[in-house]
Amino acid sequence: MIKIFTQETLLRYVYNELPAKEQQEVEQALLHDADLAASCADLLLAQRALDGLRRTPSAKSTEAILHYSRSFLRKE
Repeated sequence: MIKIFTQETLLRYVYNELPAKEQQEVEQALLHDADLAASCADLLLAQRALDGLRRTPSAKSTEAILHYSRSFLRKE
């Protein structure tokens, strides 16, 4: 029987969020379905790229926010 996996299932697989049985089903399907494996590889590349992004604001942004918030203190 051919099982269709959704994009959500593949994302959960990439982030190790699947139950063990479902994870094994995806892994078996990846061995036999080149298109599914390519889609999974794309998601893994996207995950790696997103994980490498900066997660904190720049010093300039932080300073602009602080400057803006201080303007409220002066008005009182």
